[in-house]
This record gives sequence, C-alpha cells and structure tokens, in this order.
Amino acid sequence: MIDVKEMLTEAIKNEASDVHVNIEMPPIMRINTELSPMDFPVMDEKGIMLMLEAMVGPDKVTGFLEKRDLDFSTKIDDGSRFRVNARFQRESPAISFRVISNNIPSLERLHLPQIVNDLIDLPRGLVLVTGHTGSGKSTTLASMVNAINCKYSKRIITLEDPIEYALENDKCMIEQREIGSDCMDFASGLKHVLRQDPDIILVGEMRDLETTSSTITGAETGHLVFSTLHTTNASQTVERIIDIYPAAQQNQIRAMLANTLQAVISQTLFKRIDQPGMIPCTEILLCNSAVRNCIREGRSFELPNIIETSKQIGMQMMDHSIADNYFKGYIDREEAIARSSNPSKMEKTLTEEGKATHQSAAMATASATSSKATAKEEPAKPEKNGLFGKKK
Repeated sequence: MIDVKEMLTEAIKNEASDVHVNIEMPPIMRINTELSPMDFPVMDEKGIMLMLEAMVGPDKVTGFLEKRDLDFSTKIDDGSRFRVNARFQRESPAISFRVISNNIPSLERLHLPQIVNDLIDLPRGLVLVTGHTGSGKSTTLASMVNAINCKYSKRIITLEDPIEYALENDKCMIEQREIGSDCMDFASGLKHVLRQDPDIILVGEMRDLETTSSTITGAETGHLVFSTLHTTNASQTVERIIDIYPAAQQNQIRAMLANTLQAVISQTLFKRIDQPGMIPCTEILLCNSAVRNCIREGRSFELPNIIETSKQIGMQMMDHSIADNYFKGYIDREEAIARSSNPSKMEKTLTEEGKATHQSAAMATASATSSKATAKEEPAKPEKNGLFGKKK
C-alpha cells in the first residue's frame, strides 16, 4: 500500500494543487493545470480502500460504502492540509486531494478588484461568491473573512464542508464548524446558528432549499452572510436561487432576495504566464436600486446590461476582467479570447486600439467615488485593539 503521507508530501514538494488516485494507474498530480504521474506504483482497489481507512477509520469507510461518496479534510506532519473527496467510478473507489494553503492570501495578493475590499465593511446582507468547482471560491471567502478578522471586533461562525482554512482569532471571535464532524449538515447547523449571537455567518455552500432559506433568513435578520453557489454569473445565480423554491413561493423569495442580496462575485481561474500559479477573473454585481428592481420583478436577464453600464461604482463584466488581466501581462491572449463570452469582440479588444479604450475606461472607474456602492448605511467602525490582545 502507498503511504498516503509520503504521497502527499511529494505533492507538496512539487507544488501540486491536486492529487488523483484511481485504479490501474499511479497517483496523478496537477501542477499549474497540467496532469503529471507520480513516481508511485499503480493503484488497485484494495490499496485505495486501505489508503482511505488510514485517513478516516473503519466506521467512516462503512458509511462510504453505503453512501458511495465522502468528503473530509486531512493533514500531514508538516502541517499541510488537504480537502478530500472519495467516491466510486465504474464500481471502483477513487480519491481526489485538493491542497489547502496554510497561509490565507490577502485580497490584494489575489488581484481582486478594490470593491471586494469594500464589501467587508457591509453591516448586513448576503454576499455570494460563485463559480465552478476549483475556481477559488473558498480562497476568496477565506481572504474576505480574514480581512474582517484583522479590522473589526465581530463574532464569526462558519459552516464548512470541510474546513479548508484554519482562521485564528485576531480582532474577531471565530467558530468554525465542519459538516459531518461538528454538525450533521448545513441545514441543521443553520437552524441553531442564529441562537449563537453571530455578527457574521459563512455558509460553505447553498446546496438545497432548506439551506438556502436559512441563509437568506440569516441575512434578512440583520447579519452579514457569505456563501457560495456553483453558478458562473450574476443572472444565473439569481435564477438558481429562485428556481430552488416551488413556483408558489418564488415571488416572495424574489422580494426577500432583492432586499438582502448585496453583491455577487463570480470568478474563474486563469493560468498565469508571468509566474507560476493562477489568477482569478471576476464578474462583479453590486445591488443598487436598479438591480433590486430587476430581481424583484423577475428581470434578471437585464443584469448584464446594468453591470456593463455601472463600471463607475465598481461593477464589472467577466470579459472586462479578462481583458484587464491580459493587458497587465498576467494571462495568455489565446486563452483570454477562447474563454470570453464573445471571442470575436474580445479579439478586437486585445489590440492596441482596444487597449487604449480599455485603459481609459479603467482609469475613469478608478477615479470614481470611493464611497461604498452596495450599502447606504454607515459601515462598522474599525476596532483599534484586537479582541485577543493583538494590535494592528
């Protein structure tokens, strides 16, 4: 049997982001989007099951054999942590490991727009980070929560599956609850969280009707709530939430969502060409009165037009972000064109003439008012002293 700690240590040495274990092949690691076989023996079914049992114990293996899927986290001796998914494919077990960085990157290091920094000042409401699996949603959320932790004295409660970043108390008091270990599921965890005096709630994913309802209720009752969805843009995000509900409830939910939603950050990752690593490109929706009316009246198809014409307050389309990262020398031209929503338009944008137009618009946006675009209320005031004796 392959020693799982030895395998994961090797992955860390090679700066891999993922490791995949399947039968009839050696473990495969992903390094900067490229798959590469590891120098280990070919795996068989018995070896994979022994590897799984070494990490979670026989009881959870029994549950895995019944449910056919298992999510958990694990770590190795050097402190490196991994998000793990075990499942069956073609009646054989398979395991995927995602490397979790021990260091939470700053919002600036992630190259996220300045408006994302402003969102941490919101006193209440719902902020969603969306994107496909592996788009960096968890990292963005961890970075935002950590920024709050460094700035305000708040009580933060998270529900995660699994916990990916260990958040240490600084100015905030933080409780992180892992699904399966600390509570049964998101829905049951959310039932009780409002009785635990939170200021800020993080819900790892809005997976079902009950979780979605509780998440929106948390925002409606005066809390700042962060969560994620596997959607790729703001319009799709709004419709996905509404469609979770029975038709008879959808008008009511549109009204609730219009009142509580503050922002949607939709992101995807591009391979960097200036250095190893990935960089997010983002669509940003901020909920002003026009956006709220569209949500309330079922006109989410109009949201892209509002985003396009609201650059001066910090909104941006995904294609604008892609072009911006290309002009900064971060991403490849061909990939930028191929992954844009309108490749022919993007090809024209990525010219010298298009660059001048793009940079002129970017400068106008940067020089626009720096007031918070998503809330008319005064933001919370930063705390001077850390809750746990630290000073920043």
